[in-house]
Amino acid sequence: MVGFGANFPKRIYHRGSSIPSKASQAFGCDNGFQSFFYTSNPNPNTLTGAIVGGPNQNDGFSDDRTDYSHSEPAPYINAAIVGPLAYLAGSYSSG
Repeated sequence: MVGFGANFPKRIYHRGSSIPSKASQAFGCDNGFQSFFYTSNPNPNTLTGAIVGGPNQNDGFSDDRTDYSHSEPAPYINAAIVGPLAYLAGSYSSG
């Protein structure tokens, strides 16, 4: 899960996380996404709470942005946690 623990994924396959903030760096449409996507630097924006594909068959995780099958926070991966969390939130009573 992105943003939690000491060793969370820092190079996820997510365009909004990979591109620097417009306020911190000026760039135009001609620059494209490639220079941000193919860098080995961590993403400048943390997508806190996103669940990525996870480790490979040998329980290894390379934290490589180009390895989308392991580093993409896809809807089918994150949807599985929404139901249980909604249930827990709905059954929680503060009184």
